[in-house]
Amino acid sequence: MELRQLEHFLAVATELSFTRAAARAHLVQSALSASVAKLERELDVQLFDRSRQQITLTAAGERFRGHAQQVLQAARSAAESVQEFRGTLSGTVEFGSLISFGPMDVAAALGEFHRAHPFVRLRLHLSQTGASSYLAGLVDGSLDLALVSVPDRFPPTLDMRLLFEEPMVYVVAGDHRIPDRAVLGDLAEVDLVGFPPQFGLRRLMDAAFAAAGLRARVPYEVPAGFGAIAELVRNGLGTTFMPASEARRFPDLRSIPLAEPVIWQVYLASPRADRLTPATARLAQMLWDAAP
Repeated sequence: MELRQLEHFLAVATELSFTRAAARAHLVQSALSASVAKLERELDVQLFDRSRQQITLTAAGERFRGHAQQVLQAARSAAESVQEFRGTLSGTVEFGSLISFGPMDVAAALGEFHRAHPFVRLRLHLSQTGASSYLAGLVDGSLDLALVSVPDRFPPTLDMRLLFEEPMVYVVAGDHRIPDRAVLGDLAEVDLVGFPPQFGLRRLMDAAFAAAGLRARVPYEVPAGFGAIAELVRNGLGTTFMPASEARRFPDLRSIPLAEPVIWQVYLASPRADRLTPATARLAQMLWDAAP
């Protein structure tokens, strides 16, 4: 059994498609299929159920997946632990990113890290199911570091450091009649543009409405950045909520403070310090230094 076979298995287990996994692994599909089939023969067990249109992991495959991730993480940690003796950092950092960085210039921090450590491969992940899904990846070792918006839990095996927090504001089109303060009770029947329910910023506002005994009406759900949301607001399809720093990016829209403050929080999440590779620890420190 070779490490590359484990990498190929995990690619298929993640994508549940040999075609997508082959693209992810930069292999032709036939080579990837042959590698996984060889692994199954060596283990003398079927890891995937191929009997249906979409493949699934067998019970054996589910159990093997966790161990395979641990083996690859251990191999990476072992290789990267000696980088300091070669005078340079190398390896890979799997980084879970956010759609919005608020007042923090994450792109600048990542660029500085790349220039300082050009031999480190930085792989960015952008979850379409909300950043809290990164917590599972950090626990199982498929991610090294992540930004998490309004986390729904704080796993004891992870370090969760608050990077910044800032107030949410109510944002409307420029010709919209605006009060001095926005009251959530007055907005329960207003059409809103927002993220899907699993996103941290959406959960934050849904929780604020729920605390007031209300439910927000969000007919327009956008799994993209605030630029797309602003365009819908600009064209009269609804109003929205944004972190104050994001609202300042759209001077043609008007932002209104909330009468009942709602605070957005973003955390830097990682395994405990003794489990970090040198490259991950360095990137974590640079992101921490870049926090406002």
